[in-house]
Amino acid sequence: MSMERTNLLNMAKLSIKGLIESALSFGRTLDSDYPPLQQFFVVMEHCLKHGLKVKKSFLGYNKSLWGPLEMVEKLCPEAGEIAASVRDLPGLKTPLGRARAWLRLALMQKRLADYLRLLITRKDLLSDFYDNSAVMVEEEGAVIVGLLVGLNVIDANLCVKGEDLDTQVSQRPSLHSSVHGLQGRVDNLEKSNSKLIEELAIAKNNIIKLQEENHQLRNENTIILIKAQQQLEVTQVDVDVELDTYKQSRQGLDEMYNEARRQLREECQLRQDVENELVVQVSMKQEMDLAMKLLEKDIHEKQDTLIGLRHQLDEVKAINVEMYTKMQTSDDGMKQKNDIITRLEEKTNQITATMKQLEQRLQLETDLKIEKEWRQTLQNDLERERDIVAQLSAEAQQINGLKKEFHRLQDENSQLKGICEEQEQALEELGCKLSEYLSILNSFDGGQVWLKDKDATHCKLCEKEFSISRRKHHCRNCGEIFCNACSDNELPLPASPKPVRVCDTCHALLLQRCSSNAT
Repeated sequence: MSMERTNLLNMAKLSIKGLIESALSFGRTLDSDYPPLQQFFVVMEHCLKHGLKVKKSFLGYNKSLWGPLEMVEKLCPEAGEIAASVRDLPGLKTPLGRARAWLRLALMQKRLADYLRLLITRKDLLSDFYDNSAVMVEEEGAVIVGLLVGLNVIDANLCVKGEDLDTQVSQRPSLHSSVHGLQGRVDNLEKSNSKLIEELAIAKNNIIKLQEENHQLRNENTIILIKAQQQLEVTQVDVDVELDTYKQSRQGLDEMYNEARRQLREECQLRQDVENELVVQVSMKQEMDLAMKLLEKDIHEKQDTLIGLRHQLDEVKAINVEMYTKMQTSDDGMKQKNDIITRLEEKTNQITATMKQLEQRLQLETDLKIEKEWRQTLQNDLERERDIVAQLSAEAQQINGLKKEFHRLQDENSQLKGICEEQEQALEELGCKLSEYLSILNSFDGGQVWLKDKDATHCKLCEKEFSISRRKHHCRNCGEIFCNACSDNELPLPASPKPVRVCDTCHALLLQRCSSNAT
């Protein structure tokens, strides 16, 4: 029943809307033969018949519309005139014919919406004639009555006396076909609405899934950050412990050096212990050197990828420039072709004007032949101009395709720029990590404080700016940062028996010390 109510409501909406639009465009009073008006009365009859109770009579069971419409006379005294005139009509023999006449007279009075509103407000009276699931009892009846208010702008002059309203439906099968057509349109609209609802539900489910995946990724990111912080704390604690042990061992070595003459035997044993510790430290340094080499390899590989990405960016920029030039040329071509089209249109207007003049002037048979030849030539010219217009439209479509490709290339360019920025950020993070590892190595070497990579932008000696080709190098003696040219020296230090990188100034100072000690 709910589907029937919605179908009737949609049919009523379509018929009322069509009647109002056609009547306003018609521009005069409507008569009984107007097709949209006949369609409206058929739809209203179906709406009023929906859910009618079957009543007994002497002839059998029947459904009558006249019963509920006759009750309007009791609710509104102004409706008494319509009821009296319907009863006085001589040609009406059935209650259905009286109900149809009543609807037409109420429409002529422009009070149809008011009368039906009074009727649907009295549910106690409607329950005697309609079921509980009828259209006039449910909310759909109130909506239909609200739509009927718009019919007050229509002027109708309907002759009720001459029409056979008792058998009107059987004589007009076209109205039933129009009603079935309206029902088909309503069904199609409902199907499309259901499809749209299903697509909305699928889209909502996809959004929910994406939100859940985003939440999971955020949780995993927080867990990874927490683990990384814990690992950093553990490594810091280990480094502090190793520093303390190294300081204690160095103090012991100083005391042993002061008391070397008294405790020669103990010194030998302690030297053996220190040598064992040095072996362990050398192995640790070798492992750190291997890790540094691996990190440098990764940095070089990422630098190569950055160079490749920059080449791709240059290629994309060149493609963008070519596309932009093509767009400019295509725009100029479009302007020229539009000018040609306007000229052709002016020519066609002139040709049509000359044709009209020729039709007015030439009346003889000999002139008619000449006119026919002119028309054929003009038609050929028009066909050529149409072909030219079609070609111009095809070229315009090609230009639109080029514009789409240009926008797509711009999007790819922006994506490549984002990837380059991410790679540069990754390189900066690797540089920070390398500086941290180098600071740890420095703490093992001699306890000197190394300068951080972030604090140095130029070489301390030659004052040249660092870049991807000119890399940063720490001096193992003073801890400052130099370029490769200014730190291309290696000497053994007290903290490391193997030769390590030293800057030019430290190299000269260490050589002077060695020469003075030798003398």
